[in-house]
Amino acid sequence: MAITKERKRELVAQYSDLLSKTDGFIVTEYRGLTVAMVNDLRNRLRDSNGTYTVTKNTLFSIALEQSGWPVPENLLLGPTAVVFGNGNLPAAAKAVQAFIKDNPDQLKVKGGVLAGSVFSAKDVEAIANLPTLDEIHAQLIGLITQPAASLVGLLNSATSQLVNVLHAYVQENSGEGEAAA
Repeated sequence: MAITKERKRELVAQYSDLLSKTDGFIVTEYRGLTVAMVNDLRNRLRDSNGTYTVTKNTLFSIALEQSGWPVPENLLLGPTAVVFGNGNLPAAAKAVQAFIKDNPDQLKVKGGVLAGSVFSAKDVEAIANLPTLDEIHAQLIGLITQPAASLVGLLNSATSQLVNVLHAYVQENSGEGEAAA
């Protein structure tokens, strides 16, 4: 059944809104997914702030053009659903890969788009292996705090050595004072 022009405009606006909030997206083929599986995938993506939307290829292409994104025409064939990264595409890609591992025959990654470049399915798998934003934050905090911790240890070591030298000096001098008296 054909959809109305008004509904088409609504869908293009919805896709454009999703594109405005994302740093990249993954194009999937969703043949064989049950409603329960789609809900499971959406729940997994929610943890990484990702979203999963079944799209109309022609309308999604229009939204991509209007939003200034590249149009991966070779990926927009057949039944298509899109995973939007919403600021953390590696985490969304990890969630998709975990879902595929649990449901290998129901979802297929066709490719993706990140930073204005179109990627293959293998590239999306590599993106899934990148650290997430939280992991990067933890690594940066470790890099920042590690030198400070080393400095504190160095200062503590120097201070204790200075105290030992002063203590030995005081003991040596207090022994001389008693011997002279």
